Amino acid sequence: MSMLGAVLGGGFGSQAAHAAPSASVSMSQSSGPVGTAVTVTGTGFPKKKQGTLTDGWSSVAFTTSASGWFSVSWIIPETTDALIAATATVGTVSRTATFTVTFSPVSVEVPPTPVPEPSPTPAPAPTPGTAPQISTSLLRFGVTTPGGAAASAELDHVASAVGEAPSIVMSYKDFNQPAPIAELDAVAARGATSIITWEPWRWGNGVYQPDFASDRIAAGDFDAYLASWGTALAAWGKPVTLRYAHEANGNWYPWADAANGNSTGDYAAAWRHVHDVVTAAGATNVSWLWSPNVPYTGSTPLTQLYPGAGYVDEVGLDGYNWGASASWSTWTSPSDLFGTGLAQLRAIAPGTPILIAETASAEAGGSKADWNSALIGYLAAQPDVTGFVWFHHNKETDWRIDSSTASAAALRTALGARK
Repeated sequence: MSMLGAVLGGGFGSQAAHAAPSASVSMSQSSGPVGTAVTVTGTGFPKKKQGTLTDGWSSVAFTTSASGWFSVSWIIPETTDALIAATATVGTVSRTATFTVTFSPVSVEVPPTPVPEPSPTPAPAPTPGTAPQISTSLLRFGVTTPGGAAASAELDHVASAVGEAPSIVMSYKDFNQPAPIAELDAVAARGATSIITWEPWRWGNGVYQPDFASDRIAAGDFDAYLASWGTALAAWGKPVTLRYAHEANGNWYPWADAANGNSTGDYAAAWRHVHDVVTAAGATNVSWLWSPNVPYTGSTPLTQLYPGAGYVDEVGLDGYNWGASASWSTWTSPSDLFGTGLAQLRAIAPGTPILIAETASAEAGGSKADWNSALIGYLAAQPDVTGFVWFHHNKETDWRIDSSTASAAALRTALGARK
């Protein structure tokens, strides 16, 4: 997704603008991984005028100061491109600056020369004529990839890397997109189940989005849109899972009770309303997955966010082993990562199936191969955990299964050994 941030500086006024041949745009840094926060600064633009900064995915408005200056926060969007251009336009004046995507961890100093995205480790070639199949094991294997549910080449690569086709394919949609029926068809054609992570915000506009506050959703502001999804999914007719508003116990999304002006109870009320509108449109083929982040010190209590047994068919957890990839993180075993959260889910929703809805490990700080093996062993020993979805993205760090040959080989072996 694209994530152009909020305007940091500027001002309003009516003074006539002057063409500024000396206009220029600079960045606080010119290279780094996806997710890097960059300040884009412009000088010499027409004065006290509105303008836009665009990156090809989204745009954000700003107003220049009395001296023709502006400053905008920009988060490098998820992309496979090695270069991203940010173009500032004020009237007829446009200037562009480029950012080199290095795909190195955020906490690692970026080298001065541009580094292209590393190619993933080549996947083992399957035996001629035998494409990897979906496993019949009780612990299901799922994946999300950068290209989304219709990215057949990415899904085929993952299947080849681990010797098994994913039985779950997860994708992400914001509240600006229709129900992705063509993508559902593509996943069904693979024999897999779709999970749609449905995010009530507009991608690229930051955490503060009052139009998408939970009380506005519960009040019915988006009922026509919600009903359109319900009608489309009902017409599609096959089983599909909606993972609405995930990781709400944090503060990094506008649907969290701890963000965007929301109050205690707003999230659960919005969830129930969304469920009711979609169901009323006839979408009884939809299963509802409630998926918080693994609890952490200071996170919102899960009991405050749970919508209730009548509104949830499956519960989930998102958790990552960041290892030493960030300045604040340490290597965390699968049992330490998920143990507390699983216990809380079982207390809140006893008897409800559990899915690890997002997980992956960094390479830095330990053996990712060993972590992968431990993950499968740990989850397979939990009888109420039905599966997991691997976040196969090179984002804050290289979370991909095949970030190294050892990582891919270990996950392949562990999957093949589970029952």
